[in-house]
Amino acid sequence: MLVSQVAVDFDVGILGGGPAGSAMAAYLAKAGVKCVVLERELFPRPHVGESLVPSSTRVFRDLGFLATMEEARFPRKYGAAWTASDQSRPYKHDWHEQNFDDLHASETASFEFAERDQPGVDMKYTYHVDRGKFDLLLLQHAHRLGATIYEGVRATGVDFSGPRPEVRFSMGRRDLGITCRIVVDASGRQTLLGNQLKLKVNDPVFNQFAVHTWFDGYERNSLRPEPRKYGYGDYIFIHFIPVSNTWIWQIPITETITSIGVVTQRQNFVKAKGDKEGFFWDLVGTRPMIAAALRRAERIRPFRDEGDYSYAMSQITGDGWLMIGDAARFVDPIFSTGVSIALNSARFAHRDVLGALERGDVSRSAFATFEKTIRRGTQNWYDFITVYYRLNVLFTYFVLDKRYRLDVLKLLQGDVYDEEQPEVLATMRRMVAEVEQNPKHPWHQLLGDLTANAFRPSF
Repeated sequence: MLVSQVAVDFDVGILGGGPAGSAMAAYLAKAGVKCVVLERELFPRPHVGESLVPSSTRVFRDLGFLATMEEARFPRKYGAAWTASDQSRPYKHDWHEQNFDDLHASETASFEFAERDQPGVDMKYTYHVDRGKFDLLLLQHAHRLGATIYEGVRATGVDFSGPRPEVRFSMGRRDLGITCRIVVDASGRQTLLGNQLKLKVNDPVFNQFAVHTWFDGYERNSLRPEPRKYGYGDYIFIHFIPVSNTWIWQIPITETITSIGVVTQRQNFVKAKGDKEGFFWDLVGTRPMIAAALRRAERIRPFRDEGDYSYAMSQITGDGWLMIGDAARFVDPIFSTGVSIALNSARFAHRDVLGALERGDVSRSAFATFEKTIRRGTQNWYDFITVYYRLNVLFTYFVLDKRYRLDVLKLLQGDVYDEEQPEVLATMRRMVAEVEQNPKHPWHQLLGDLTANAFRPSF
């Protein structure tokens, strides 16, 4: 599809001003491309997905945004930790009954990003963010670089019938349109083009649901874990609870404010008949020390719920269009992948967009490198999460075993795009298969039921 000589309003129209759309606009504007962002909301607005992974740093550095992140004084995230109670702890058994003392030494498995050198990332930390503030800062940064930003403007669809795509949008009672050479769908879980073109495929395995809020004055070290070099206050915590495939996130937002969310299977929430608050406290109550600390704190936001957690697209590029971030795919957030995938999808995609504009060819083949790269990365995330849910103890084993620890850390740092299947993932899958096939294996009883068909292609 050669670019028509018909005049257009913009070279690139971007649907959505979240991290994916803002990063894409910043990349393009920095390169001198005339682009526009249509964002249906007025920033700042609250949003879930508040913890980053280190691969985001590459994007911030590319865009000259690191200084802004530092000036914003977001909490620094030096690592992550997973905790479990006696009832839910996944550390009870050794592989082939070998004696790994570390596996029994603590109810907390953790790591620090500084343990592994990460190419292109020279910082020992990333950030936890108030998404309202972070998203606004990134959108403003794109504007300063030269992108046109329209907030409070809801895109309703894209008309591909003419010589160039026309993005339709409403402004008050008026229906308007702008033309462009390429449309980038960064509309998040609204998945505007995915729904319009009927490309969305709901995940047949993961059907997770979350209820979350903010607390002021929550004692983050209420579990009294052993001290670490940087202190656990700046970690993200994942707290297991004794309900199948259910966990609590704990994310610092400021020095005193903490985001707390419960993620579980949708079917569990359905049984609560819509009582978000009761459902939240029932599940948190299975970890009494956490519940007690939260009761002593002040809840400062209403309970919110998030559904539709995992899906893919049968196609993420086409003639004159492509999807990035959550608009292209969303996987379970247990490893804080959302913002990282959004930012890195913009990093990969903008290169193909610049090439397509330069050559005057915006056919689907022009975006092939981006599509291959982002599908490879998100599939690796998905496989990692699949193994994790199938056998939690295996993840803990790999984190604590020196033979595998740095390979797992590479994945958790967000470096998932350069290999078709990382060797450590292949090893995990083989070990899960052994456990599945051997009912006498001491870990067999710990297999999760969420992903019984985990290793069959889902999409």
